[in-house]
Amino acid sequence: MFSLEGKTAVITGGGSGIGHAISVLFASKGADVHILDLTEESAEETVQEIIAAGKKGAAYACNVSDQGEVLKVVEKIGKIDILINNAGIAHIGRADNTSEADFVRVFDVNVKGAYNCLYAVIPRMKEYGGVIINMASIAALVGITDRFAYSMSKGAVHAMTLSVARDYLHDRIRCNSISPARVHTPFVDGFIAKNYPGQEQEIFDKLSKSQPIGRMGTPAEVAALALYLCSDEAAFITGCDYPIDGGFIKLNN
Repeated sequence: MFSLEGKTAVITGGGSGIGHAISVLFASKGADVHILDLTEESAEETVQEIIAAGKKGAAYACNVSDQGEVLKVVEKIGKIDILINNAGIAHIGRADNTSEADFVRVFDVNVKGAYNCLYAVIPRMKEYGGVIINMASIAALVGITDRFAYSMSKGAVHAMTLSVARDYLHDRIRCNSISPARVHTPFVDGFIAKNYPGQEQEIFDKLSKSQPIGRMGTPAEVAALALYLCSDEAAFITGCDYPIDGGFIKLNN
């Protein structure tokens, strides 16, 4: 079950964290994995791990907020069966203290970046069909304190998922989204260190316990869900969002 043999997968932000876990897992299941990251170096370590395991992988330097760069890379890759829109950035702030520059920066990566990849890849999928996963967030579904711009961006990703799923039903293109709660990645550790210096352990424990299950998720757990949704076993699923949140949405009351 869950074989991706013969499939070509494009994964943005695949150099670390959730993207790394998805890239390695998909390659282990037979996919030819193509990682788009801001610099080629950031993705190369993941690719070398894939190749060392006897699987196929390639790395590309690509700023997903630049449509021209995305189109060039997609042209190089050719036929694409799976797109994982995973690249994203975070931001702390409310509506009245988020600068225009920060708002636009989050929009450009999280929203425009996903759109650019959809714009480039969907025309290639229309001939053969395909699967798209957009990485949303619980912030698209519930109010999260001090995450105004980030919540805006993930709400847009969730809405784009529904639109794409509807528009390309007859092209055999499935589109779903995944909405993680807090997942323990190097990004989270760096985020805490930057914004809460001297309080790292305290903040980490607080964020962990905000999930009713009592811990953060792992990248491997998100990757396993992505694998299912991209496999033929999920062929009847489209237009759905999948929270993977340790009970955050339904049980946090």
